[in-house]
Amino acid sequence: MAHIIEKPDTRPYSAEKASQGKIILKQPWQRAVFIGGLAAALLLPLIVLIIAR
Repeated sequence: MAHIIEKPDTRPYSAEKASQGKIILKQPWQRAVFIGGLAAALLLPLIVLIIAR
């Protein structure tokens, strides 16, 4: 027996409502952790590639 699934309201959102928000880094340590994470995400694959050779 097939079940009928009702779809929720699928009206489109404007770009302003759909945006994920802003990154708010008020404290210096928050900025350092954020930038460190970005740097690690970029450098770690490069280091792995160099070691794997």
